[in-house]
Amino acid sequence: MHVKTYRGPNPAVVFAQVKAELGEEAIILGNRTLTENGVKVCEVMAAVEPKPAAASALSRTEDLMPQPPSGARWQHEWSEIKDCLMSLIKPQMNLDMLSPRQRLALEYLEREGVDTKIILALFRELREDAGLSILQALEPVVPLKGWGTRSWSQKYHLFCGPYGAGKTSMLIRLALADKKADPKFRVCLASADNGQGKSRMVLKHYAELSGLAFRDIAGPEDFAALKGEGHNFDRIYIDLPGLPASATLHDRLSTMGVNGHSDTAAHLILSPHFASAQYKKFLEAYAAPAVKSIVWTKLDEACSFGAVINVAAQSGLPVSALSFGAGLKQSFAPAQAETMWRLIFKHQLPVAA
Repeated sequence: MHVKTYRGPNPAVVFAQVKAELGEEAIILGNRTLTENGVKVCEVMAAVEPKPAAASALSRTEDLMPQPPSGARWQHEWSEIKDCLMSLIKPQMNLDMLSPRQRLALEYLEREGVDTKIILALFRELREDAGLSILQALEPVVPLKGWGTRSWSQKYHLFCGPYGAGKTSMLIRLALADKKADPKFRVCLASADNGQGKSRMVLKHYAELSGLAFRDIAGPEDFAALKGEGHNFDRIYIDLPGLPASATLHDRLSTMGVNGHSDTAAHLILSPHFASAQYKKFLEAYAAPAVKSIVWTKLDEACSFGAVINVAAQSGLPVSALSFGAGLKQSFAPAQAETMWRLIFKHQLPVAA
């Protein structure tokens, strides 16, 4: 793996450098903000897998030999076939068949990194109706279900996602917003990391500062005990740690005794800094009936938002909330149509809830 550190005045500039040099497959290993001589500097460590060396004659011969049937192998081959088909179809996409406004919008989405399959589907729809706007075509692709007690009536809300996506911070933001809206609202924060990460300490610290209840969940007995005292709370937020390699959210929820609980909703927390291959792996690992929405975080650090459209199209999950900024207050907004389209097409961050 080739690893390199990039530095710049702000995250947008640095991530643009990473994308330009390492490409879409770059993996973000870490990012931080430093102060040097009174000037803030953003530092990002990124990596990319080196391209494999040319195969030897022996290995090429072995590749031609029959292989045993395999589901994973077939999925990989089918993915490659679809990519080849897309490369053949795309040159036939004549944008001159669209109205000037439709063409400009589609070209913009392509520059934002929206997946070719989505671009083609939008092209076909726009081609059939010269008066159709790109926003009308995108509405079914990016479903929205804005955060709020009316839209999300479940008592138990679990926050899951990859390490570093901002799960704990998002959970605290929502809990503080609940208390601000109604000081009598009874909120409980729970950590399911078995005391192994600093997120538990952060969660417990803010619970104590804000007068919120706090619980630890190490297994099904703890979740059963939390359900037993559920009548004492109006809402319970549960922080789940990131998944190790080869693990799945469905298995973790089964171990905790959460699967099948009707009053539960899980939310997948993502930031727009990952490569398309990484989002695909995340969606596979976190696929579970309990997952009801996607929350996008760290939007202020992104330089493009095509991933928001790609992930929505791949998962079919609605976007419930948008988060930005390092603070815990005034740094998130429920997902709404106008807010979403301004973010994607104008790079305009939402107004804080």
